[in-house]
Amino acid sequence: MKEDTIIALATPPGVGAISVLRISGPSSFILTDMLFRGNTKINDSPGYRIYYGDLVDSNENHIDDVLVSVFRAPNSYTGEDSVEISTHGNPLIAQKIIGEFLKLGKIRLAEPGEFTKRAFLNNKIDLSQAEAVADIIHARSEASLRGARNQLDGLLSKKVGKLRESLVNATSFVELELDFAEEDIEFVNTEELLKRIDEIIIEIDSLLETYNIGRVIRDGVNVALVGKPNVGKSSILNYFLKESRSIVSEIPGTTRDIIREEISIEGILFRLYDTAGLRDSDNPIEEEGIKRSREVLRNADIILFIEDTQQGIAQDLLEELMNISSGDKIIRVINKIDLVDKNNSDANVKISAKTGQGMNELLKILVQKAIGMEYYTEKTAIVTNLRHYSCLKKARESLLNARDSVIKKNSGEFISVDLRNASISLGEIIGEVTTDDILNNIFMKFCIGK
Repeated sequence: MKEDTIIALATPPGVGAISVLRISGPSSFILTDMLFRGNTKINDSPGYRIYYGDLVDSNENHIDDVLVSVFRAPNSYTGEDSVEISTHGNPLIAQKIIGEFLKLGKIRLAEPGEFTKRAFLNNKIDLSQAEAVADIIHARSEASLRGARNQLDGLLSKKVGKLRESLVNATSFVELELDFAEEDIEFVNTEELLKRIDEIIIEIDSLLETYNIGRVIRDGVNVALVGKPNVGKSSILNYFLKESRSIVSEIPGTTRDIIREEISIEGILFRLYDTAGLRDSDNPIEEEGIKRSREVLRNADIILFIEDTQQGIAQDLLEELMNISSGDKIIRVINKIDLVDKNNSDANVKISAKTGQGMNELLKILVQKAIGMEYYTEKTAIVTNLRHYSCLKKARESLLNARDSVIKKNSGEFISVDLRNASISLGEIIGEVTTDDILNNIFMKFCIGK
C-alpha cells in the first residue's frame, strides 16, 4: 500500500459553479493547514466537518475562499485521511491550488482511478464494486445506471463470495483427506462432494445466463434499419427521435452514409443505424454507403428488416440478410400500411411511420428482443462485465474437470487442483485473488480524480 499523499481535480475540467479538489493520504491534513486560513486547524478537526476559509499561496496571497471537508481514516472513501476542497468553478483557480500543493512536497498528482484503487486496497470495496464505480460514471441510460448501482451495492459480490466460500470448504475437506491418506480416513464422501460441485455449477450457470441482459443493460443495443430504397427507413428513424434527423424523399438512394442516433426505450439505450438502401448501384458514393451498411449489419444486435406495402416482399434481400447475420436477430417490419394494408408477408409487426400506427408495438418488440423474456429485479445479481463472465466460465470449466475426476475416482490431488483453480477464478471477480496487471488494466480506464 502506498504511503504517499495524492491530489486531483474531482469535478470535470472547465467552467462551472464549483470545482472540487480531492486529497488523500497520511499528509492530507498537515498539507491543507499549510495553505488554508480558517478558524480551525484541519489537523485538529474530527471527521465529517466542513470549514469555510481562505486558501493562500506560499507568499500568503489570497487564491480563493473555499470550503474544506474533512474525512478521517478509516471513515472516508479511500479509507485514508482525506480532504475535499470546494472552490469557485474557474479552472485557473483549481490549477493554481493544485500547483501550490505540489510545491509543498510530500504530495503528487493522482493517477487515473487511484482514489478508487486505494478504496479497494483498504478493503472499503471489493474489485467488482470498484468497477461498478466507473460504470456508474459512464452510464448512459436508466437501465445501465440501475445495473451499475446493483453491482456497487454488492449483490454480485455477495453471490460470488458465497459460492467461493462453499468451494473453499469443499477443497479443504479434500486436502485434509490427502493428509490422512495412509490412515484411509474419509472426510467427505463422493456423493456429497459431487452434490456440492453440482450445486455450485448450477449457481454459476444461472449467473452466466444473466450476461446477455447484463451486456444490454450496460452497453446498450445496436439496431440496424435495413431495407430496399424508399421503404421508409429514414421516416421510422425520425419517428423514433421525434425530429427530422434523416432526409425523407421519394427519390431512391437519399441516404448515402450511415446515420447513427441514440434513444432510450424503457430505460435501455438503443443505438439506431439508418443504413443506405441495399441494391445494385452504379453511383460510387451510394455504393460506398451500401458497403458500410453491410458492415453495420454484421455488427448489429438487432436488425429491423423493413419492407413496404407497395414494393411487396423483398425475398432476395431477406436471403442476403440471412447470409450476413443470424435469423434470430431480424425483426420483419411492414411499413406504409396507411396506404395499402394488404400484404402477405409474415412480418412481426405492421406499421405506418407517417401516422404512428403500430409504432408502440414495434417499440415493445424491440425491448423484448433486446432483453429476452427473462425478468430481473433490482435485487438480482446480474453479470454485466466481460471480465466477470470470463472468470465464471473458467471457474465452471475447472469444476467440470473436478467433477470428472471425482467420477473417475482419480487421486485427490487432481480434484484439489481443479477445485482450487475454480476458487481462484471466482476470487478474481471480487479481488480476493488478483495481480498488478489486472488492477492496472481496470483502474487505468477511470478518470483522474476518481
